[in-house]
Amino acid sequence: MSFAGYFSHSAVADRELFEAITSELQRQQSQIELIASENFVSKEVLSALGSVMTNKYAEGYPGKRYYCGCECVDVAEKLAIERLCLLFDCKFANVQPHSGAQANLSALYALANHGDTILGMSLEMGGHLTHGASPTISGKWFNAIGYGIDKNGFLDYDGVQKLAKEYKPKVIICGASSYPQKIDFKRFREIADSVGAYLFADIAHYAGLIVAGLYPSPINHAHVVTSTTHKTLRGPRGGVIMTNDEVLAKKINSAVFPGVQGGPQMHTIAAKAVAFGEALRPEFKEYAKHVLENSVTMADRLKELGLNIISGGTDSHLSVVDLTELSITGKVAAEELDKVGITCNKNAIPFDEWPPSQTSGIRVGSAAMTTRGLRRNEFIKIADLIYKVLSNYEKSDYESVKEEVRKETLDLCKKFPLYS
Repeated sequence: MSFAGYFSHSAVADRELFEAITSELQRQQSQIELIASENFVSKEVLSALGSVMTNKYAEGYPGKRYYCGCECVDVAEKLAIERLCLLFDCKFANVQPHSGAQANLSALYALANHGDTILGMSLEMGGHLTHGASPTISGKWFNAIGYGIDKNGFLDYDGVQKLAKEYKPKVIICGASSYPQKIDFKRFREIADSVGAYLFADIAHYAGLIVAGLYPSPINHAHVVTSTTHKTLRGPRGGVIMTNDEVLAKKINSAVFPGVQGGPQMHTIAAKAVAFGEALRPEFKEYAKHVLENSVTMADRLKELGLNIISGGTDSHLSVVDLTELSITGKVAAEELDKVGITCNKNAIPFDEWPPSQTSGIRVGSAAMTTRGLRRNEFIKIADLIYKVLSNYEKSDYESVKEEVRKETLDLCKKFPLYS
């Protein structure tokens, strides 16, 4: 039976939705997925997500619920907590946040009060919306100060120290959404201690690499650590919060529920437990090793072809590609690549002259296609295809170039089937 067969009941009950689901399956199967924040979960994770756990209301925490009948979902949540603590060698964990954004909001709610000063990486420099960007709650509820990177694309730790000394933040946030290099969590803790601030590390992008020992862990440096579960950790969409401080653990639990959200999504928590179990296996470390190798390979090949890679390369699963030399915006580049079956996202480069709606770069990641089995040779090929499209944009034979590349992407995807 094809994977679409799992949704066959929808073909009768809700034809329109069934077609949307199967079309999305076909899109995923036929495109090269380079969005750094996406991955492909296992069928076991999908099965847990679609389980009867979704029927249960379970406000509260294991053993302390507001509803009866929670003895089975308690087992699932305890498993998720135990496995997450094993993965990151931490003492306390909350697996209930519905998303990374809610995990981050809960962490701030536990650590700071309305109006307090927070110091986080600026969105335009590679930070995340939830680290103090003006349109978000973190930017509206707190006095948010942003730090950045230097002209070479590396974190400006001296600049962070200077801002911390000047503004005396209650919380310093480290972590990023488009920073490819390793973060010095120890240095961040030293800065935080020097001004009496909490250090809050968001490892949403790097979690899977940290589990595999390929990227530094903040667990012994940060007071609180948050992550999503659906990027390099290869789990369902959701968030988690970790700490080694028992007092903070209690504050975090209260911040998540009832502070920020109500009943937990028990089907998602069950799926998190499945994914954490998968990440504890030796095969996951092998997978993460290939994620890093493939990312470095793609970045190096794009450099060989003449494109500028922000910070000169990558120590993680992602790279930010500066398109200035090609005179094409990130928006146009992402749209044109999508037309040939290569999915990525527009991304600002440091000190970008284009607005966020356009940008001067794109962000590319290796985690999803590594899950499908692609290795170094295939990622060299992908880099070549990216360059072939973008370097020929607006040339007379561009349409024929796109047709050629689309055929090549389809052929590559067929060699590495998804959910076959």
